Amino acid sequence: MSLTIRGSAKARDQPSCNGFFCRMVCLPKCIFGGFSRVMGRRNQYQPSELQLQHPQLLHPPVVPEDWAFLVSFEQQYGTTHPFFYACSFMQALKIAEDEHKLMFMYLHSPEHPFTPSFCSRTLNSELVVQFLDANFVCWGAIAGRGEGLQMAATLQPASFPFCAVIAPAAGNNIAVLQQMEGPIDPAELVEILQRTMEEQGSAFGTTVRGREEEHMRARIKEEERIKARAKEQEKLRADRQLREEQDAAYFVALQRDQEKENLRNARAQKPIEASNQTNYHNPRQMHREKQLGKPRQSSSVGEAQYKETTTHGKDTQILIRFPGGERREHNFSCTDKILSIYRYIDSLGLPGIANYRLISSFPRRVYSFDQMGMTLKDAGLHPRASLFVELL
Repeated sequence: MSLTIRGSAKARDQPSCNGFFCRMVCLPKCIFGGFSRVMGRRNQYQPSELQLQHPQLLHPPVVPEDWAFLVSFEQQYGTTHPFFYACSFMQALKIAEDEHKLMFMYLHSPEHPFTPSFCSRTLNSELVVQFLDANFVCWGAIAGRGEGLQMAATLQPASFPFCAVIAPAAGNNIAVLQQMEGPIDPAELVEILQRTMEEQGSAFGTTVRGREEEHMRARIKEEERIKARAKEQEKLRADRQLREEQDAAYFVALQRDQEKENLRNARAQKPIEASNQTNYHNPRQMHREKQLGKPRQSSSVGEAQYKETTTHGKDTQILIRFPGGERREHNFSCTDKILSIYRYIDSLGLPGIANYRLISSFPRRVYSFDQMGMTLKDAGLHPRASLFVELL
């Protein structure tokens, strides 16, 4: 069924151009929701080789709705015409938005008396073809079927041929920037379209570009957020790997020290008691050890000799910082006493280190007379700790 809307006498004599205006039109759901269509070439509907050999197998091809207008138009008026997109209305509108162009819509009424002259003289004009292809996305439909029928019911043209300039709008609306009804010659059509572009096209083009820029900024922000999150996760992985490597290296070094100590003890005939070689220069410290019954080793004994007198099973690492900036690190057993650290320091024979006490920085704690008999584990120095030598 073909929809034919005949205009008044004035519409039959001259085009009805509603001036420069913009009206918002709400699209019906069947248009806005769109249809699942596939754009293709018309040659896919040509008869097969078998059908050509056997004409009795030929049947009229089923033309998809998207191609109905184009097939009908070219059968009557040839292939010289503006490039009409063979797709749904919403797909063509999206193409126009992506290309920052307005849409030129033509509703074709094959039975209207003004249609033949408009198609053959205006739409097939080289001037109109070049202008529309350069500046618009063109979409056409038959006014009496499919989406053409829906658009005719929505826009309610008073006469045919009916042309309109469309721009996308928010929601399920479109902006009708210009509409032309009735016959119109090529030069006048181009002039109206040119003025429409100059007067109103820039505003809607800016709106489209603004939305695209907003979407672009949102995409960039999301990409930056994803990159920042990935970078943070990568840093966490790197820190965890570094801690694991440091712990592994520490335990390997500790194991090597224990193996060396076990080898020295195996070679020794008998343990050398540190109490046999005491030579105290600090009366205050001698008084401590007399109270504990454990004399300290003399400072004349070298560090190497002190290491040979210690027992195996060292599992506590102590870092000792001296007032002059010197640092020494030594491994003890968690069952060793605080006194063992004093003996080790005295065995170094460092000048100026005579009367002193040991202090841990965090938490701050002093290890002096009263703590001499505490084990390193009970004193909170196991498995590793850092102590500072404070001169008295």
